[in-house]
Amino acid sequence: QVRLVESGGGLVQAGGSLRLSCAASGRAFSSYDLGWFRQAPGKEREFVAGIRATDGNMHYADSVTGRFTISRDTAANTVFLQMNSLEPRDTAVYRCAARVRGLQALNIGRLYNYWGQGTQVTVSS
Repeated sequence: QVRLVESGGGLVQAGGSLRLSCAASGRAFSSYDLGWFRQAPGKEREFVAGIRATDGNMHYADSVTGRFTISRDTAANTVFLQMNSLEPRDTAVYRCAARVRGLQALNIGRLYNYWGQGTQVTVSS
């Protein structure tokens, strides 16, 4: 069992930055693929970024490539999402997710077993 708790959300002006954190409890954190997803009001959940446990390979949604960076601190059982050059369209509830490591694509939400409650990110224009 893995419990995930996000933090770091808030209100920021367009062009600003935020760093989201997701702290995980439970053993074998290093064995989990990790992802960030977001959901805006009235929209479906969408993949943002993911990092694979086996080789640290990262994958990003086209809409955030070059602006967002995912990273993990295995010793601290934490995954981060550094968000730069934020835009109003990035406004959403951001949730981290974990799954036992595998070869499946990182951007498929239904393959993740554990989810955090989410943290609100609001970008004003």
